[in-house]
Amino acid sequence: MRNRCVRIMVGISVEDILPLQAASTESCSTMNSRSPCAYLAAVLFGAALALPVQAAPDAEAHPADAFLARLAEHCGQAFAGRIVANEPPQDEDAFSGHELIMHVRECSDDEIKVPFHVGDDHSRTWVITRTEQGLRLKHDHRYEDGSDHAVTWYGGDTATRGTATRQEFPVDQESIDLFEREGLDASTVNVWAIEIEPGDRYLYELARPTGRLFQVEFDLTAPVTTPPTPWGH
Repeated sequence: MRNRCVRIMVGISVEDILPLQAASTESCSTMNSRSPCAYLAAVLFGAALALPVQAAPDAEAHPADAFLARLAEHCGQAFAGRIVANEPPQDEDAFSGHELIMHVRECSDDEIKVPFHVGDDHSRTWVITRTEQGLRLKHDHRYEDGSDHAVTWYGGDTATRGTATRQEFPVDQESIDLFEREGLDASTVNVWAIEIEPGDRYLYELARPTGRLFQVEFDLTAPVTTPPTPWGH
């Protein structure tokens, strides 16, 4: 009899049984002493029905969410950067010789805006948005009066899941059309990437299959003074 009762109890935790102990003890005095196992089974069955049904474990979280969460850890902070790759060297380089500052300025559950300040040029903001499939990177460029730059809102969506540390953004068709219209044919094969290691580094990258590679790395260990408001924001 004892072995049979033990089998009934399999799968019920101690925490589930303890609240029933007092009731079981009181009620057992009125039960037939030859049927304790039947009573115990009834009590435990009722307890099982009262337990909340646990949903199946969620599918593995998308790396895009972890990526955004990592970046959001630095919301409100600004950091200095340096060029770590610029190949081949460009005749007209808008970045070399200037102070480079990124500012994790605006954060929501599905979008983060990161102005990129180049010296006194406050025209650039990286906009990273959660999509149904992954992430989208857009470059919001403005003139000093806040109006849209002739070349603005270009970028692309992730084509793979990426990781919590690195996401890549191949150029989208909207941006290809823009670049062709503005005579920037070399940019029609752009692939941008962002890497984030909280408390350590943030990397912005532009690469092309032609061999072009541009990277700016920001030191997340040393926040700097908040830069001016980016143009148009």
